[in-house]
Amino acid sequence: MSTAAVLETDGATAPRRGRVLAVLGLAQLMVVLDTTIVNIALPSAQADLGFSDGSRQWVITAYALAFAALLLPGGRLADLFGRKPAFLIGGAGFAIASAIGGIAPSFGVLVTARALQGVFAALLAPAVLSLLNTTFTGTRERARAFGVFGAIGASGTVLGLLIGGALTQFLDWRWTMFINVVFAAAVVAGGTRLLVHTRDRAGSRLDLPGTAMISAGLFAVVHGFANAESHSWSSPLTWGFLAAGVVLIVAFTLWQRRSEDPLLPLSVLRDRDRAASFAALLVTGAGLFGVLLFLTYYLQADRGFTPVATGLAYLPMILAMMAVAQVSTTKLVPALGAGKVLPAGFVLSGSGLLWLTALDLTSGYWASVLPPLIVIGAGLGGIVPPAMSLATHGVPAQDAGIASATVNVMQQVGGSIGTALLNTLAASAALSYLTGRNTADPAVRSQAALHSYATAFTWAAGLFFAGALITALLYRRPDKGNTHD
Repeated sequence: MSTAAVLETDGATAPRRGRVLAVLGLAQLMVVLDTTIVNIALPSAQADLGFSDGSRQWVITAYALAFAALLLPGGRLADLFGRKPAFLIGGAGFAIASAIGGIAPSFGVLVTARALQGVFAALLAPAVLSLLNTTFTGTRERARAFGVFGAIGASGTVLGLLIGGALTQFLDWRWTMFINVVFAAAVVAGGTRLLVHTRDRAGSRLDLPGTAMISAGLFAVVHGFANAESHSWSSPLTWGFLAAGVVLIVAFTLWQRRSEDPLLPLSVLRDRDRAASFAALLVTGAGLFGVLLFLTYYLQADRGFTPVATGLAYLPMILAMMAVAQVSTTKLVPALGAGKVLPAGFVLSGSGLLWLTALDLTSGYWASVLPPLIVIGAGLGGIVPPAMSLATHGVPAQDAGIASATVNVMQQVGGSIGTALLNTLAASAALSYLTGRNTADPAVRSQAALHSYATAFTWAAGLFFAGALITALLYRRPDKGNTHD
């Protein structure tokens, strides 16, 4: 039973709700930044701590594994014990883990700190989205809030590259960890002052068998895809973990049907619009790496961009995304319906990705990179914010945390799938191109890299076009007068 409404919705509290949105947005930004902020810092960290090339992926993977595996129990804990306590504990724990990573004297300590960041992010992220969902309930204010929040979520990975590059280039790689202490201090201070304690499942218990099954299942799936990068798809370390993950997730689903206090009530997944939104976020997470990963390689390795210049190159995409996000959530979805807006966004982003396949070793940024980036950003602005809003719309208050956690699970698992799938396809394309050619010739190797990037962009575009089809089929046509309020 709910103990309180999060905040009043009358006009007098509007400035306070604006400050709440700022605090929640900063918390979301901190969590999303850390999926990529260490990427550009890895060479410096590797030189400082002396770990091998084969080990460096764990600095990134440790965060993703802990985050994805614990998101659903983290969301349920927010429902059981209160969203404000979950938010504050998650923020404070994230700061401590980041400080440990910043002073890490060895590779083992750094990876442990990254895993701890993932643990506390799994508590913080669902609380953030749940608080947003229960704070902004009116149609207009909800649309604006999710427009801002969705843009932050979608652009945070790019901003992570920019901030990580700037900190590494001008200060030290350790500041990619220490910066989170600054963010978290502001998040905890603002949350303590502005948020109201709410709890909607006070009489329920945590589903421990379900928690064990889904946490182990998600860990196995993400770990399996991560192994595909460093091993092969035929390796037992890849398909073995993937198979185990699928079995555990199926077992979890069956268990949820009989559990008295299910971790993830299946009613949350049965709504067609919600299922379409989850699918949209999964596909977007997978396809977006076609931009972030391979375009970053192209700009730095083939065009000589510095880390900071690479991050700045993505800013127009972020601005386009934020501009369209506001229009899509406040105007387009209420007027046209999600079944038209999101497929259009997928087609737009997919077209931008296909445009990138024309890049060559002499392509200029302004003529050949900027225009498709703007198109991709505009498409993302029509996908992510509306999908995040619709994925949590209409969920009973007692399940707000777990629905919010599912949103983050889709993005994390999608990103893991995209990284492994596109990396493997790109590597195969490069090897195929080099077969029968002079591999010692730098020009041949550069062309092989271009071929691999184009392959990744093409497959990422295919994912987005598949997303257009999925969302067009799944989203219900809106009833006249229904604006999802």
